[in-house]
Amino acid sequence: MSHVPYANAIGNLMYAMVSTRLDISHAVGVVSRFMENPNEEHWQAVKWVLRYLRGTSDHCIVFNASEGSIYRYLDADYSGDLDERRSTTGYVFTLAGGTIRWMSKLQETVVLSTTEAEYIAALDASKEAVWLKGLLNEIGRTPEKVDVVCDSQSAIHLAINLAYHSKTKHIYVRCHLLRHVISGGKVALNKVHTWENCADIFIKRVTVEKL
Repeated sequence: MSHVPYANAIGNLMYAMVSTRLDISHAVGVVSRFMENPNEEHWQAVKWVLRYLRGTSDHCIVFNASEGSIYRYLDADYSGDLDERRSTTGYVFTLAGGTIRWMSKLQETVVLSTTEAEYIAALDASKEAVWLKGLLNEIGRTPEKVDVVCDSQSAIHLAINLAYHSKTKHIYVRCHLLRHVISGGKVALNKVHTWENCADIFIKRVTVEKL
């Protein structure tokens, strides 16, 4: 099976995903891994995504007039990639009632637990939060901090509790930037129930109701 039409279809889906269709981020991320040698099963998955887009072509991102502050959800699966056993990071930022930034991507390293996967996801999202905070400062809005919610209580403790440091020596030093960002008051990391975590759609298949 030729990979050229498949690559063209993936390219179109990626354009939609990056522009406004954050709801297909996870699906596009999965099917894009097989661009080099797709088979019929992969083609069927692409067609499902295209049919979904056709049926939801009237969906869009809506913003309201409220000032509000940046709000962020993050999540991570654990070893969801069956080939390399890497985890997937997913996060989404909202402002004025609408989504302004989102991401679904494989993590660079293989982790040893769900807690580590969530911790690395929190780091990636925190770096994005700091950048967005700086952008808002430049346009005259100065949020004190970015509220962050995560459905992993253990990852939150790992980020803010010094008692956990002795058990995390194997985690890359760069990941501990998260602790510096939180202690500096730039980001506040809080707990949210899994059902209320919007970032779930970026790391796994979810129910129609949640999507």
